[in-house]
Amino acid sequence: MSPSVPLQEMIRAIRSARTQCEERGVIQRECAAIRAQFRQVDNGARSHNLAKLLYVHMLGYPAHFGQMECVRMIASPRYSEKRVGYLGAMMLLDEKQDASLLITNSIKNDLSHSNQYVQSLALCTLACMGSAEMCRDLAPEIDRLLRASNSYIKKKAALCAVHIVRKVQDLGELFAPAARSLLSEKNHGVLHGAVVLITELCERNPEALERFRKTVPDLVQIMKSLVISGYSPEHDVAGISDPFLQVRILRLLRILGRNNEAASDAMNDLLAQVATNTDSTKTVGNAVLYETVLTVLDIKSESGLRVLAVNILGRFLLNNDRNIRYIAMTSLQRIVGTDHIAVQRHRGTIVDCLKDQDASVKRRALDLSLALVSASNIRSMMKELLLFLSSCPPELRAQAASGIFNAAERYAPSQRWHIDTILHVLTTAGGDVRDETVPNLIQLITNTSELHCYTVHKLYRALLTDISQQSLVQVACWCIGEYGDLLLRGECQETEPVQVTEDDVLDALETVLQSHMSSPATRGFALTATMKLSTRITDNVDRIRSIVSIYGSCIDVELQQRAVEYNALFKKYDHMRAAVLERMPVIEKNSPGHTNGESAGEAIKEIQPAKVKQAEPLLPQQPANQVCDLLDLLGGSEEPLQPSPAQSSTAPGLPINTASSAGGDLLDLLGGLEPTPTAPAPSVTVYDKGGVTLTLSCEKQSDTGLTVTLTASNSTDSDISGFTLQAAVPKSVQLHMKAPSGDFLPARGAAKVIQMVVLNNPNKVNLKMRIRISHSSQGSAFQDTVQIDSFPGL
Repeated sequence: MSPSVPLQEMIRAIRSARTQCEERGVIQRECAAIRAQFRQVDNGARSHNLAKLLYVHMLGYPAHFGQMECVRMIASPRYSEKRVGYLGAMMLLDEKQDASLLITNSIKNDLSHSNQYVQSLALCTLACMGSAEMCRDLAPEIDRLLRASNSYIKKKAALCAVHIVRKVQDLGELFAPAARSLLSEKNHGVLHGAVVLITELCERNPEALERFRKTVPDLVQIMKSLVISGYSPEHDVAGISDPFLQVRILRLLRILGRNNEAASDAMNDLLAQVATNTDSTKTVGNAVLYETVLTVLDIKSESGLRVLAVNILGRFLLNNDRNIRYIAMTSLQRIVGTDHIAVQRHRGTIVDCLKDQDASVKRRALDLSLALVSASNIRSMMKELLLFLSSCPPELRAQAASGIFNAAERYAPSQRWHIDTILHVLTTAGGDVRDETVPNLIQLITNTSELHCYTVHKLYRALLTDISQQSLVQVACWCIGEYGDLLLRGECQETEPVQVTEDDVLDALETVLQSHMSSPATRGFALTATMKLSTRITDNVDRIRSIVSIYGSCIDVELQQRAVEYNALFKKYDHMRAAVLERMPVIEKNSPGHTNGESAGEAIKEIQPAKVKQAEPLLPQQPANQVCDLLDLLGGSEEPLQPSPAQSSTAPGLPINTASSAGGDLLDLLGGLEPTPTAPAPSVTVYDKGGVTLTLSCEKQSDTGLTVTLTASNSTDSDISGFTLQAAVPKSVQLHMKAPSGDFLPARGAAKVIQMVVLNNPNKVNLKMRIRISHSSQGSAFQDTVQIDSFPGL
């Protein structure tokens, strides 16, 4: 290819290449010719060659050897060469290239050029690739051009000033007076640049924000003229006069009116006028309306105006465009905590969006529907949510189940309804529920003694229907083990009488034990339920003994240990079996805000401190001889036995059976191993901001060891997700953070998150701790830091 071919012919040759190798060959030959001509002193085709090189650069091939040619062409007196040179500088140079510093003087000279188009080239290049050093050197020239008489130059200079402010924030004060004067311009391009510049200044400098609040009347007047003006062919887009400028002004008004009563009052009438007069049938009008809604919701607006904004979002929900529906639900999610009643009016439309085909719209509709649940609509909303749960995508099932559990815990109209709802969820999506659902449901069942018969009948039927849902099977096995005698009576006022025999119940439990779908934990529930039935039935005790003995050689160690312990109860301690397998006592709730999201460990700590908790945590705290006595509790058995088979057989987090019978009190068997009740460690509030409260309590383990317990709660009306705590201490202090109890804080203090931190201070330095708090609420992320200089109890 000849090096003098025009750009069009080079493009044609490249496009006609049949393979990538052929294309590379064409480009390499042309680049070699361009290099040769760049080396010539007197070259009349420099702009022509640089244009071809820029096209090569756009295809992704290296073109860095043209950087110096760009610098030479920018310094040329000819406009045609300057234009290509500046274009090449914007494409081939950036602030990291040393060659960019060489064009600073050329740009400064061109900013004072008599030709407005040369000035425009220099302004565009500086705004595109100007470094911080270039911005500092040329900022006075830009300020001078902001005061020029030419509207074309003022528009370019305003946008260049935006780039300078972003690069060097301190230079914002230089442009503030000129930016204020630009608001009196009639040219829409200048106004648009001025609004963008003022917005940038206000976002970066609180002092500038206070200064520009005085411009609210000017901005309101400009916006009114745009709204009430007639047809303007120069700026009209689908019947809206300059929607781009309107959107920019609304964004600036949102910044100026935030947390300011006077500025908000000055723009209330304007926002109402825009909201009522803007055409919502076109996408352009919807864009203006959406910005208006965001402004209304972000400033201190009147209640009627906020209702109008929510109604606009309600109309968006009826739009055929899924993007508009999505942003409407995103906005409603942000305000449902503050304008709950106004959002409730659109509940039907929001629930209908659960049937949308788009996954992202479904997710937003689910979040919003869960936020709209209240005591007055719990029954109707739960019907819709349960219907959605049965057909929702797998990726949304866990979120839907968790939200239903929280709503049922908070607003359940009756305990029977609460139990039915949770059982429905377990039947539908038992594999997607949280791990703590099983112990929480068991606690709920134990507290409703009048519904024990109804619950065990319903769970037995569910167990016969489907044993694939592990959470449901675990709860069913637990209830059958505890209340099997009620099941065998066959009398239940709430359900149709069904005659269930002892063999039927044992067959169902054996099916669970032998099923390949049962997890080891589920088999443990079923084996313990079978063992508990030995004290509740009379004719099939031998069958139970044979079932238990089979699992004494099970490959699963946990199941084998339970079976060995139960065999020992049958053989050597049969007189104690009735006491050990007595029905579980009622589990009391000390915290009224206990929810499904609360960890089991916290629930144990709140139960009566005089009772024995789980046996395992007690072992390391006892002297060696007492440990041996504890392990040899049932003396001479083939395997070491746990103090309470009932404890190991139930869900984690439930207290040991404390009932007594003729065999004696079970607690007496532990012979003085009960922990001495101690006064709770003093706690202090170390953080209270935005509805999130963090309290701290300490427990000294040794001379240098300290356990710090951090407890977080949420008193706002919206749930908090992704809650994490990070801690930092002096270098000489060793820190170990244990796993938190969760990362979800329900609204109104319904549950807490507990974080244990173990500190070791061998040098006994002055102890300090810095904690970083991170969480998300209503789609926004928050982060804050608090320093703790003193610890209670030290």
